[in-house]
Amino acid sequence: MEPRKTMHAGGIFLFLGPVIGALYGIGRGEPVMWMFYGFAAGVVLALLTWLWDRRR
Repeated sequence: MEPRKTMHAGGIFLFLGPVIGALYGIGRGEPVMWMFYGFAAGVVLALLTWLWDRRR
């Protein structure tokens, strides 16, 4: 029986995306809008991590 390969954690992007987006947005004067952009980027990165891990 082959040992299981470890999975990568893509959920960190769902946390870091909005946080980094909001921090960036504070400097731009629109933290909520940039938080949503960061969340969208986090979702994309989490999905890409999941797909990449699934192919291994």
